[in-house]
Amino acid sequence: MKKSVKTFETTYLSCFQCSATCGDGVQRREVFCRGGDRRSPHESGCSQRSRPTSSQSCRGADCPSRYRWREGEWQTCSKSCGVGHRQRALQCVDHNQQEVHEMYCVNQIRPPEIESCNTHACELIWITGEWTQCSASCGQSYRQRLVSCSEVHAENDNYEYGHQSLSNCPGTPPESYMPCNLEPCQPPQEWRVGIWGLCSVSCGDGVMERTRQCVSADAQESYRCSQEAMPEARKTCRNPNCHLPSSCQGVQSTNGPLPDSEHFLNIQGKALKVYCAGMQTETPQEYITLTTGVGENFSEIFGFRLNDPTQCPPNDSRREDCDCRRDYTAAGFTTFSKVRLDLSKMNLITTDWQFAVTREGKNVPFATAGDCYSAARCPQGRFRINLSGTGFRVAQETSWISQGNYAVTDIRKSQDGSSVSGMCGGYCGKCTPSSGSSLPVTVE
Repeated sequence: MKKSVKTFETTYLSCFQCSATCGDGVQRREVFCRGGDRRSPHESGCSQRSRPTSSQSCRGADCPSRYRWREGEWQTCSKSCGVGHRQRALQCVDHNQQEVHEMYCVNQIRPPEIESCNTHACELIWITGEWTQCSASCGQSYRQRLVSCSEVHAENDNYEYGHQSLSNCPGTPPESYMPCNLEPCQPPQEWRVGIWGLCSVSCGDGVMERTRQCVSADAQESYRCSQEAMPEARKTCRNPNCHLPSSCQGVQSTNGPLPDSEHFLNIQGKALKVYCAGMQTETPQEYITLTTGVGENFSEIFGFRLNDPTQCPPNDSRREDCDCRRDYTAAGFTTFSKVRLDLSKMNLITTDWQFAVTREGKNVPFATAGDCYSAARCPQGRFRINLSGTGFRVAQETSWISQGNYAVTDIRKSQDGSSVSGMCGGYCGKCTPSSGSSLPVTVE
């Protein structure tokens, strides 16, 4: 009797539904090994190579995003005609309508933010202004007026100038110039001058002169020339082409002992007046006489101190009738009639007191100021330098530095360097030349 052989086969049930209702998901099914009409508890009877898969990927409809673009209202059109544009705001919001960063909406289609508007053609007209006065008081001259191309605005009563190119307006533009013929002008009068004469001195400061005359067009003498345009007939001159000593020591060597007085010295090729002091000694010294006076050449350390140093007087004014005390021990006010000159270095010595007068307090060096008034940036200390008429100027590169607590400096130089003024101070603070106890100068 022949023995029957049992056969096995792999069986599977149909797939279950997708695990996700939207987006990506997974479908699963049951796979098992069957022998005859029975399910085998073991899969050893079935071929593992031919075993069907028990799961597969699936995808439903696209899931709604948590984030979306929210559109704002459109703005007013930028132009009333002739192609304008308007803009609206866009915000990326979550499902609670709360604004989030734009990165969350990067996968969403971004709505347009700008669109064209009022693309219809503009209506343009010519507009004109009032005629000006004649350009001259006599003879042939002209008037002029503003001519502009303007857009018509139905809602406005007035037109505005200059909004459109002149080429946009129809037709020929109105005239912008109009001749006006006045009474004939009187024959022109003018000043005529001769050449400058020689300098009145052969060495040092002198005067040059020239002739001047008012004449008409036919070269006849006249008295109707403009006095404001009158040329100068005299001017100062300097003649350095003379044999001058270059120091007070040189003056002494040539002439022997002399009284202290002014002398012309050859300084950098120019004849300049310098005061020689100590001419009875072996080491005479040079001084510049400050011709503008002590009112223009002084230094001050302000002596008042506010009881409340966080305050300043109204408008940063300088006041002594303040809620303050006068007890700053470094205070002083010094004036200078002459200032020491170091010819070898072309410096002024700021701490030479021979021709300085301290009216109160302590000596204050030339070109120095300060105070202990306030910590609120309202300096009260002052200095002033005025070298006009001396032939010297403060060197262009000269600067001042601030020292002390809450120090503030306000330095103002004239364009030609002849004068400098400063307001300096702090709590306590001051300003001094950056070169220390010297002040660099140059000749004119």
